Amino acid sequence: MPFPLPQPMRRALELAAEAADAGEVPVGAVITRGEQIIAEARNGMRGSLDPTAHAEIVAIRAAAEALGQPRLDGCILWATLEPCAMCAAAASLARLEGVRYAADDPKGGGVVHGARVFSQPTCHHRPNVLSGMGDVESASLLKRFFEERRT
Repeated sequence: MPFPLPQPMRRALELAAEAADAGEVPVGAVITRGEQIIAEARNGMRGSLDPTAHAEIVAIRAAAEALGQPRLDGCILWATLEPCAMCAAAASLARLEGVRYAADDPKGGGVVHGARVFSQPTCHHRPNVLSGMGDVESASLLKRFFEERRT
C-alpha cells in the first residue's frame, strides 16, 4: 500500500496541473507553517512575461507578504519539481526551515543536481530537504506536458 501524499504536496500537484492547463510548465508550490498553508502558486512565466515567475519564487513572495516579513522561519516549501538554482537560493535567503519536492530535475535542478546550492560554502542557510513524495505524479505531468508540445 503506497504512503498517502501529504496534503501540501497534493495541493502542489493540483497547482502544477493548473499550470499545464494554462500552457505553463507544470510546477506547483505551497508554503506551510505548521499545518497551515500560508501561500501557494504555480508557474507563471509565460502568462506574466516574467522569467522569475517560477512557482517557488511566487509562493515565497506571497508567503512573505502574508506574514509581513522577509524571513520565513518555521515554514516549509513543497514543490512538485526539484527547485532550480534561483529558487533554491531564494529558499535559503528566505530562511525556510525545509524544502520538500517531488521529482528530481537532473537537467535544471539546483538542490541535488547542478549547482547544489545548499551544499556550497557560500550558502548561509541550509533548509532540511526531503524528496520523492509525489515523484511519479509530478514526472508524469511533466512528461505528458512536453510530449504534447513535441507532436
